[in-house]
Amino acid sequence: MQPLRQLDQVLRTIADREHCVFAPSDLAAAVPGCGQLAVLLSRATKAGLLKRVCRGVYLYPVPDYPAGHLLFHAAARLRAGEFNYISLETVLSDAGVISQVPMNWISLMTSGRSHVVDCGDYGHIEFVHTAQRPDDVSSELTYDPERHLWRASVRQALRDMKATRRNMELVDEEVALELV
Repeated sequence: MQPLRQLDQVLRTIADREHCVFAPSDLAAAVPGCGQLAVLLSRATKAGLLKRVCRGVYLYPVPDYPAGHLLFHAAARLRAGEFNYISLETVLSDAGVISQVPMNWISLMTSGRSHVVDCGDYGHIEFVHTAQRPDDVSSELTYDPERHLWRASVRQALRDMKATRRNMELVDEEVALELV
């Protein structure tokens, strides 16, 4: 069987609303005999079987996929081996502590290096390095199953904003005090 057809069959079987964002290593297991995975992924993208989100992350389009979660799912796949959590302006905006909503831009704290990942039309993922260990902040984190990532409390997001010397002008102090 041709590798593209084999990949299609496997993805139709395993992909669902919760699991449709893949790294190349995930897809390599679907076609074990394929020697040129990069060529196969390029062909799958051109054929419309997959959509390239960013370097190293592919979306298998499934019905009813929550498009607003794509950047979070991509971030979880990109830094699967690191300690990451949603924080900074993303958390503060969701909580109403800052009035501006970052459009197509999410910010996460990570044990890995700081980096902004360009996801084209989908937006940007900002990873900001932290030296904090999971034990240091575990009491301020909750798991967000819809986004497949840990999420900081408002208190922790404000701490992260100060620690990373982010602009605090947009923070509504009254709302922040109510939530902390």
